[in-house]
Amino acid sequence: MSPLSDTAPIDTVRTRGVGARLLGGPDERSWPTSSAGQTTRAALSPLRFPRSSLRGDGHFTVFRSDQNGLGARHLGIGMSISAAVIAVFLAVRLVVEWDQAPTPTLSIVAWLLLAAIAVGVNLAVHELSSRMPMWLFLLALGLCAIVVALDLAGSMGIPGTAAFPTAAPAVGAFLLTIATLRESRDITLAALALGVIMGAATLLEARSDVLTLGPDILGVTLAVVPPVVGASIVQAFRRMVQRELDLVLVQSTVSQPRFAVGMLASEQLARLDLDAETLLDDVAQGRTALPLAASTATTAASLATQLRVHLIEGRTETWLHHAITESEFLGPVVALSDPAGLAGLLSPTQREGLLLTIWLLIGDTQRSGASVSLRFGPIAPTRGVGLQHQVRFPIQLTTTGVSRRRVDPETWQAICAVGPHMDSNWAGSLRVDIECSVDNPADA
Repeated sequence: MSPLSDTAPIDTVRTRGVGARLLGGPDERSWPTSSAGQTTRAALSPLRFPRSSLRGDGHFTVFRSDQNGLGARHLGIGMSISAAVIAVFLAVRLVVEWDQAPTPTLSIVAWLLLAAIAVGVNLAVHELSSRMPMWLFLLALGLCAIVVALDLAGSMGIPGTAAFPTAAPAVGAFLLTIATLRESRDITLAALALGVIMGAATLLEARSDVLTLGPDILGVTLAVVPPVVGASIVQAFRRMVQRELDLVLVQSTVSQPRFAVGMLASEQLARLDLDAETLLDDVAQGRTALPLAASTATTAASLATQLRVHLIEGRTETWLHHAITESEFLGPVVALSDPAGLAGLLSPTQREGLLLTIWLLIGDTQRSGASVSLRFGPIAPTRGVGLQHQVRFPIQLTTTGVSRRRVDPETWQAICAVGPHMDSNWAGSLRVDIECSVDNPADA
């Protein structure tokens, strides 16, 4: 089966059957998986503004990065080095205070257990392909709780000593090493719980001199601050990468026809097409006997139904509609009103300029509550010689929570690529009226 000419380019296919899975049931395929059409992925090069005009080629596939991929591995190495420095400092502190600790043997046992936890988790994560499941995380936290209890028991007891826990703060360093393997929320909650336990032990400890409180405060700080800061850095990094990937995927819609199916629908259509080709090839080669078995016939009917649905749906939705609705960041904050599908008439340069304008207006993560509303049309009458081959219509862009003085200069350059404009600022929000002129599709 050949790709339809009036749909968006389909460049990514997969070998796994999805006909039955799209219908919500298990895979009912009775034919072997075809080796033809292996998965292909174009290199995803994150784009950062300002840059020259974006060039989307539609060779991208939708996926979500794993917790330790897309550069986070290098970030994890840096955090592990930082955690090692903290651990060495605390270990040296234990050696210096060996004579002052009430029960140094318990602290030594706590350190040995913590080292075993670190090595064991590292080996387990390596075997699990750089992933740390919840059961492993909870097991590590349970063992770390034993480390904290042993170290606190070994460092508390004699009033007036300057000894303070060392293995317990090192648990915070361990949390820092796994910050890229778990959600930032999990690391933050674990670090705060560690701080609460150590803080409570500090307040309950009998002391003859208030100055001895300083080393304990340092221990609590070393236990809480590094993992919390590391978790916030990892969270910001993940959000940045997801935004860049989202931008690349959204940009691929610029080259679509005026009316076409979206990115996700194109991928589904490619999968259905591959499943149908595999079934027909198996029948032609004799691998699947005729008449078809009941399960195979049901799967074939499902594939046919899904293909017919794709043939008739989505023919009134423009590239801009798909770019907004299929974007994780644009969808919740951008409202589009384009009943006539005028966005599909824009030239590639105008499309890039409009998409870049929207992205820059809401791209600043510090602007909480910012939103953009777009209204296209109606088509204005054309008068004068030489204007009959042009279609003119207004584009009204209204923002909420974005003032004119905070708009980046690159935004105005992108707006100029769409057409002449007039802007106004009212109640702290920006409104831009763009007069857009495009080639008359009737002359094509």
